[in-house]
Order: sequence, then structure tokens, then C-alpha cells
Amino acid sequence: MGSHPELAARALHTDLPVMVKIRELSKGTKDLMPLGQGAVYWQPPDQALEKVKEKAWEPSTSQYGTHEGLAELREALIKKLRHENELHKSSIMVTAGSNQGFLNLVLTLCDVKDSVVLFAPYFFNAYMSFQMTGITGILIGTSDPETLLPDADWLERVLSETKPAPKLVSITNPGNPTGTCIPDPLLKRISEICRRAGTWLVVDNAYEYFTYDGLKHSCVEGNHVVNLFSFSKAYGMMGWRVGYIAYPSEVQSLRTQLLKVQDNVAICASMISQSTALGCLEAGREWVRNQVKSLVRNRELLLEALSPIGQDAVKGGGGAIYIWAKLPEKYQDDFAVVCWLAKRHGVVLLPGSACGLAGCVRVTYGAIREVECEVAAKRLRAGLEELMRDGMVE
Repeated sequence: MGSHPELAARALHTDLPVMVKIRELSKGTKDLMPLGQGAVYWQPPDQALEKVKEKAWEPSTSQYGTHEGLAELREALIKKLRHENELHKSSIMVTAGSNQGFLNLVLTLCDVKDSVVLFAPYFFNAYMSFQMTGITGILIGTSDPETLLPDADWLERVLSETKPAPKLVSITNPGNPTGTCIPDPLLKRISEICRRAGTWLVVDNAYEYFTYDGLKHSCVEGNHVVNLFSFSKAYGMMGWRVGYIAYPSEVQSLRTQLLKVQDNVAICASMISQSTALGCLEAGREWVRNQVKSLVRNRELLLEALSPIGQDAVKGGGGAIYIWAKLPEKYQDDFAVVCWLAKRHGVVLLPGSACGLAGCVRVTYGAIREVECEVAAKRLRAGLEELMRDGMVE
């Protein structure tokens, strides 16, 4: 075959998804324990799966739905936002997962010439969404080295000194990849800084139910704030792809522009998936909390497994399904360490460099049950002990 036309620079300049690399790595190794991909081991509630059997045969399931989502699902979500999240002035758009929701927002709120803010370590898909839409002014904020919480002083300085001010600030709460929970006073301060600067604040709340040690998740609302939520982790609906945007009801122009983007990206979220999501809401947050309780022992096992690299090297883990760990200084090539652990010790982690902070790893404890996690923890500890003692022995 001869030469072909050029590919788009926006795609060429976008990072290869780290999960693609992890899956490629997994192909060549058998019996790997998955501590890399952010997922949970459970499926949606039985009652939701039973109801969806009936929905499959309804003609409406095979038709296009409304752009904003099933009316009954949006009504249930509005009630949920008011009762659980104390968000009383938000409207809903259902999306094919919160990743699509974030992309919708980038396309709606940002122009290529705009600058945007992320805090390292950041959620890699958010960074890629900015790259893929051609935004080059990606400002990487600092996080407290001890708590991994966003540095509000840095944000206030950057938003006041940068002209024009960054168009959008993105944070996750609880954090991905760190598992940190942003305290309510800090969340409100970040929101106020953004409001004064005329900057949109987008908060990803995918792990709202995943908190430990008495920590609590909270939300913030305002005409400059957009909240993202997801059914993926809470209800084990990763493959069903349902999330939702909660945007300020008073900003009607935002709704109009979101509809334009939705029509061109997805038209609507899968109808049968939306029906399943409605059944999940009927099971409610107590069902989710019972599932999350089953992860507490996993978290303990992996915290212990990380002990060979030192207590001070292990951070986060107060929320979501992640622990963040700093490798010894000589291992800045964290992907090489991830590959070595996979091939020699049969356990897969996620390299921190994919999240903007090299020399670290993200450890996920949601995708396997306790009995499997015991095996994974033993492998991880053995691998880290060898790493600290002998290096990456072939």
C-alpha cells in the first residue's frame, strides 16, 4: 500500500490511554491480579437486572431517547441530588458515563485558546480530554505533598495573575488517583476562588459513596459549578455506561449548548442502560454502602503490602478505591516497575506518570474480592520487598 493522508494533530498529540498499555501488558502474562484498573467486582443490584429483562422487549428501548435522558430517571436523580448531595438548583443531563459527560463539558465550556487547570496527580482521562480537543494551555497545579489535597493558595494566585483567567478548573472528590477526600471548607474555598475569577469549576464525584475512617463526601453548588456523577463504580455498571451532569439550572444558555454537543456525541445514553440505572436508584445508597464495606479489608491488606517502601511513601486511601504510593527516588521510570511487577510477581498497578507524577504508582483495591486480594497483597509485598532489597531482578 502507498502513503496515506495525514492524521489529526489533536489525536497524535493526545497521550495513549494508560489503560490500553496496561491491557497490552496483561496479554502476555497469565493469572495477573488486577490492581491497576479502576473498577469494582460487583454487578448491579438483582432487582435492577430483573427489571431490565422486561425493558429489553419494549419498543421504546430500541428507539432514540431524549437528549437529556429518561424523564423518570432525571426526576429520580433530581430527588437524589437534593436529598443526598444538598444540590437544590441543578438540572440533569444523562450521559454515556461520566467520561462522556466531562468531554461534553470541555466542548461546551472551553475554546482551544483557553487555559485550564488540573492538580497533579490528576485523572488521566481529564488530561486527555483537554489534549484531544486541542487545548494546549493546561496548567498543572500543585497538591500538598502530605495530604495530596489541591493547593488553594496556588490556585488563587494563578487565577488572579493569569490574564485572561483560566476558563475551567477540574477536581475529583474523592480523588482519582489518590483516594483523597476534599474537606468541605477547602471545597468551598476552591469554589469561591473560581467564582471570583469567573472560572468554571467542574467536580467529578464518581466515588461519592466510597469513604472510610469517618470521612464524608460533600458537594458545592453555584452558577459557575458543574458536578459530574457516575453509576459505574457505585452500582457496578462500568460496561453499561451511565453517568450524569448536574449543571446550574439558572444558566439556561448552558443547557442549550450542552444539547448541541450531546446530539453530536451520543444523541442519548443507551436506553436499556438508563432503565437499569433507574432500578439501581431504587436499591439506593444503602445497597452501595454495603458493597463498599466489603472493600475495607482489601484496603487494609494492600496498605500492609505497601509497607516495604515505607509508611511515609504511602498516601491517600481515605476515599474512592485507590492508594497512592511513592517509589524510591531511583525508580522514576514507574512504568518499568509496573512491567517488572507484572511479569515477575503477577500483579498489575498503574504508573503514576500517567497521572502527571512520575516515580509513583496507583493501587486499586475495588476490582477483586477479599480472597483474591489476599493473594494479590502477598504478591505485591513480595515484589516490593525484592525491589527494595535487590532491585528489578530479571
